[in-house]
Amino acid sequence: MIRGVFVFLHRWVGLLMTVFLVIVGVTGSLLAFNNELEHVFAPQLFAEPRPGEAQLDMATLAERAATLVPPHTRVTSVDLGARVIPVKMPPDQATIRFRAETNPETGKPYELGKPYEKGWGQFYVDPWTGAALGRPMSSDLSEGLINFMPFIYRLHYALALGSTGATILGIVAVAWTIDCFVGFYLTLPISLSGFWRKWKTAWLIKRKGGFFRLNLDLHRASGLWLWPVLFIFAWSSVGFNMRVVYDWAMTPLFEHGSPNGVKMIEHMKLPVKERHALDWRAAQAVGAKLIEEQGARQGFVVGEAWGLSYSEKGGSYHYMIHSGDPFFSPHCAASVDFDADTGDLLNVRSPAAAAPLGNEIRSWLFALHMAHVFGMPFRILVCALGLVITVLAATGVYIWWKKRNARIAQTLRAQTGAARPGRVEAAHTTI
Repeated sequence: MIRGVFVFLHRWVGLLMTVFLVIVGVTGSLLAFNNELEHVFAPQLFAEPRPGEAQLDMATLAERAATLVPPHTRVTSVDLGARVIPVKMPPDQATIRFRAETNPETGKPYELGKPYEKGWGQFYVDPWTGAALGRPMSSDLSEGLINFMPFIYRLHYALALGSTGATILGIVAVAWTIDCFVGFYLTLPISLSGFWRKWKTAWLIKRKGGFFRLNLDLHRASGLWLWPVLFIFAWSSVGFNMRVVYDWAMTPLFEHGSPNGVKMIEHMKLPVKERHALDWRAAQAVGAKLIEEQGARQGFVVGEAWGLSYSEKGGSYHYMIHSGDPFFSPHCAASVDFDADTGDLLNVRSPAAAAPLGNEIRSWLFALHMAHVFGMPFRILVCALGLVITVLAATGVYIWWKKRNARIAQTLRAQTGAARPGRVEAAHTTI
């Protein structure tokens, strides 16, 4: 009885998830090599490397970007790290983000119009010169291949449907997580007699058993061998798209903590100010000084700076550096937050700081999902896993279709067999 319920759930939940799993599987395979593919599809967004020539610092890039942003906006961040983590290569692109300023007459942000209806935007600049490289319109494919990988990204995490698509994929992720356990249970032998001998066949693929048997073995054996990795990706997807469910399940089991210190949280409650005492150059100097002090105090490696951003909430800067090796840990960065007027330290994040177990688990889940650890070997595995997910979905549909046709044929045979005596009796009556 229980097994029958699980068979029903696995069959119909799997069928309902098929299209979505194929989409996230194929797009996930591409995103494992997002940086390389963007160089192929949108080479105009990357600068020509200049070996031996020093790149501009972040403050200079922010100052030059201020002349490139639309009217009534201000630069809010300079990011050199997106192209560096987890790929170890010199950044050939700097990301500039900007946001609409407040209109003093209305007290609301200026309306920027297309394509910045949401009041913010971003573009890329040459890290050696500060010259603009391009302004891709995110997932708008009407502009051509320049937006192909951003479209793939939006398709992967939200079906390119915004919050609605993200919610749909969040529900699918929850169903996928549950189905991981259901599918595993269904591979187990019904009886305990000769358990290991019987279960061993579920782990094997018989090449000479016919096309249906090949599909069945691929579906079952692939799911078993890759079960831990499939579960990690299913559950991390819940963490990305259905955070309320993730927190509901994980909070009672593991200790969690806020990544922001108490001072930072209180500071974010202060009124928004348009201008502060520290400009980009002063903020860069303060950030570098604070991170050096914290590195010496906490014992973490202070590497190259890769991000400087400004937050309007309370008025603070966020200064980020490389620290540690991304091959072995998701904690490969350190950062400080500080007051945009006084330069007072508000918060520190570093690999040396002991984090609650729940935070560690979440960091590892997200890093594994995005292939931000273990270098190229793991990225290849993630790419292959996307294809395996597609195969699991396709073989699942094929198995259902074949069994459905077999059940229909069996029902027809039963109906035909039951009808024959009646026809014979009627014929004898007529005679």
